[in-house]
Formats: sequence, structure tokens, C-alpha cells
Amino acid sequence: MSGPTLFNRQRELLGLLAALGGSKGATEFQKLLFLYCREQEEEAPYDFVPYKFGAFSFTSCADKRKLTDKELLSIDDNAWRLTKEGKGIAQRQDRHVRFARKFGKLSADELLRLTYEKFPYYATRSQIAKEVLGDDEQALKRVNNARRVRGPSAVTTLGYEGRSLETYLNLLLRSGISILCDVRRNPLSRKYGFSKNALKSGCEGVGIRYEHLPELGIPSEERRSLDTQADYDALFARYRETYLPKQDSSLSKLAAWANEGERIALTCFELQPQQCHRHCVSEALEARYGAELSPRHL
Repeated sequence: MSGPTLFNRQRELLGLLAALGGSKGATEFQKLLFLYCREQEEEAPYDFVPYKFGAFSFTSCADKRKLTDKELLSIDDNAWRLTKEGKGIAQRQDRHVRFARKFGKLSADELLRLTYEKFPYYATRSQIAKEVLGDDEQALKRVNNARRVRGPSAVTTLGYEGRSLETYLNLLLRSGISILCDVRRNPLSRKYGFSKNALKSGCEGVGIRYEHLPELGIPSEERRSLDTQADYDALFARYRETYLPKQDSSLSKLAAWANEGERIALTCFELQPQQCHRHCVSEALEARYGAELSPRHL
């Protein structure tokens, strides 16, 4: 009898938890998983963002819910704990065991301090940085220096194709973005974290305001049969000529946010801006409101 279907990252998570004894507190395991992923570098199963208590992975918590549904983890918001079935399926690898020997005996407080000192960027949104680092002024200074200082107002565009939610949010944070403007007509996605409510929650969790302007989107029926760049170009020519001129209110709203000093990112799915209508929106802003709103693409 075969076991449940799992992603490789979920198998990694179960194997690591098994090597750590099968049970860890919620904050403690997040920090251990973060350190484990840092050691794996490009093969890391999860990405992280700076959050309320330091490094945090939204995707790992979504996987926790899925693994709980599969009865491989127990239902416990305050801990990560393997069930009997989870222990049976978890496969500890040598790398898991080596990591557990190195970090597994550290307390939650020791793990917090270690991650804050060694990776200050991930402590920049922490509500407990001063409590964790105490009177270590140098460590607190490194955390403060790691905060992205917002530059002058600007308009940026980016797509989430091929990016995890955490990689995407870090890109926004490191670019000093203060408002994410979703220009999809229907903000739904099969990719975790990018439907409207999940994306809004993720943005607000790291201090970025989320706005949705569906009127700037292109109806899905007009996006069918786009096989070549010429198909995209024809669609965007129609969008510029017949649709965008009717969107004064939305374009004025974006310009007003920029004039207030906000750094705005226009977002949709496609990774390449020339295959997404967001580049048409950013170009319209530049044409109407001047070179100071000249776009760049992440």
C-alpha cells in the first residue's frame, strides 16, 4: 500500500521534524526550519520573510495544514508534532540528523537570538527584537541597518510567475515598496499565496499596503490563444487604444499615491512585463504624469 502523495519539501519537513524528536514548539520549529534551509542554500525547500517574531514561512504553515489533513501532523497551533502515521512515513536523512545534532538542543530563546544576530534582515519586522537582543546595541544596530529605507516615489511592476510567495514579498521589501497594486481583473490563482485574500494578508503581514484595481484588468476571454509575442502585442494595442483611455479615475489614483511619496508596484501573473498589460498601465502613467513615474520592472 503506497503512502500519501507529498511534495519533496513536505517530505523534507517531516524528515527534519523526525530527526528533531518528532515534536517542537511553533516558533522554535520555524527558526529551526529557517536555519536548516539556510544551510541547504539553493536547494532549500522553503523561503522565508521577516515577520512578527523573525523568519517565517507562509508556505510551510500551509503545508502544515495539508499534512494535518493527511493525519501526518497533529492538530496543534502551538506545536509541530508528528502523529503515529507521520512517524511511520517520515524519512530521516543524514543531513537531517547532522542538523539536529548541531541545533536541536537549543531553546526557543537561544534560537531566536541566534537567528536575529546572524540574519538581521529577518528580524526587521520583529515585535520582540529588543527583548530578544537585550542590551546588545551592535546587534540592534545591524537589525535597524537591515531595514529598507524608502526612497523617492516610484512605479515598479512585477509578476509572480515562478516565484514563491516569500521570494515575491522579499523582492517587494528589498525594493522599498509601500503599496502593492493588483491589476488583475479576477485576482484568483492556483498558485499558493496569490489569490486576493492570501496575497493581501501576506503583504499586510510584512507592512505593505495591498490595493486592488480590477478595472485595470483585461477580461480572461480576451487572453485566450496568446501563442506568440505578436498575439500579445495586438492585445495590448487594443488595450491601450480602447480601454486605458477610459480609466482616468484609476490612473489618477495611482498618480496621487505616487505624489504622496508612496512606492507602488503594479502586479499580475506573467514574469515578463512585455507579456502582461501592467507595462501598458505603467507607460500610461509616465505619458500622463511625467518622467518621474517612469517605470522599472522587477
